[in-house]
Amino acid sequence: HGKGMSSSALPYRRKPPAWVKMKTEDVCDHICKLAKKGLTPSQIGVTLRDSFGIPQVRTVTGNKILRILKTNGLAPTLPEDMYFLIKKAVS
Repeated sequence: HGKGMSSSALPYRRKPPAWVKMKTEDVCDHICKLAKKGLTPSQIGVTLRDSFGIPQVRTVTGNKILRILKTNGLAPTLPEDMYFLIKKAVS
């Protein structure tokens, strides 16, 4: 099943597409750089998709964005969804 309005479903294949040329280390570096700028994991995913043409970080690196941030000690103290809920409630 697809999620959301457009019901876009992820491809079943677990390998990255043939046209993705970036190496795992490069992707991780970019993720860390963007995280240091203060972007949330979903914003990082959008940036990688739009600027670097990486469709799914997990297929390229084998890890999700948040996991990569955790291993590099860059994960936020509050989970992203929780943070936005609190922000919404406070404002």
